[in-house]
Amino acid sequence: MQLNAGLTTQMLLSLFRVKGIVHWGIAGNANEDLQIGDVTIPEYWAHVSLWNWQRFGDGKDNELPLEAAGDYTREYGFLNFSDYTVGQSNPELSANHLNSIWYQPEEIFPASGEPEERQHAFWVPASKRYYALAKKLEGMELPACVNATTCLPRAPRVTRVSKGCSANVFLDNAEYRQFLRKQFGCTPVEMESAAVALVAHTQGVPFLTIRSLSDLAGGGSALGNEASTFIDIAAKNAVEVMLKFVPLLGKGGDEMDDGAAADM
Repeated sequence: MQLNAGLTTQMLLSLFRVKGIVHWGIAGNANEDLQIGDVTIPEYWAHVSLWNWQRFGDGKDNELPLEAAGDYTREYGFLNFSDYTVGQSNPELSANHLNSIWYQPEEIFPASGEPEERQHAFWVPASKRYYALAKKLEGMELPACVNATTCLPRAPRVTRVSKGCSANVFLDNAEYRQFLRKQFGCTPVEMESAAVALVAHTQGVPFLTIRSLSDLAGGGSALGNEASTFIDIAAKNAVEVMLKFVPLLGKGGDEMDDGAAADM
């Protein structure tokens, strides 16, 4: 999904005079303070399925392969599989041959940069201007009912959030959802937006992503957790917010801005 989204974005930028990107859709939710149906607008996106998978026997203080050359880093943290072993209180007995994965930034070559001089990007910011304009939609209430018998307990709302995370993973695991929330502060978790963000950032094109929450990834919601139950209303809410946002761009909405990838 990431590859398809990135390639499609690059094709559009190559074939058309694209002045800005507004990307929308549904997502799983990693923030238990929000409700299914809420529409989120993140300020930053990260791709969290680029890993350095560590050799068994090495720990957090061991240098990763090629780390000294600047190819990999321990800056963004790791997931240790042994931490999720069930029924083992002794770390030595619960050691897992899968060991740990270390999260990595993307290697990018911005169009405005020096040829062949790489940069790294983990947290990729949305357009500062687009994100500021989205504040005008915060608190906007949206339809709460799928049909006459299936309704959410309150009207969904639009909210700007700090971070969204993408990966080539359909996430239906509560432990990993909670790990992503604790480690990276993710709210929407899905499969495309970071690729769109990275291509837009590399080409210097402003972008914003609007994601409606269709389920609590991995379960645990009192509403039930099958995405199929609320997918229609989540999708419609995302479209409605997009249709409210685009007119806010108005005259000058095609202006580029200088948001830069951030290491946070």
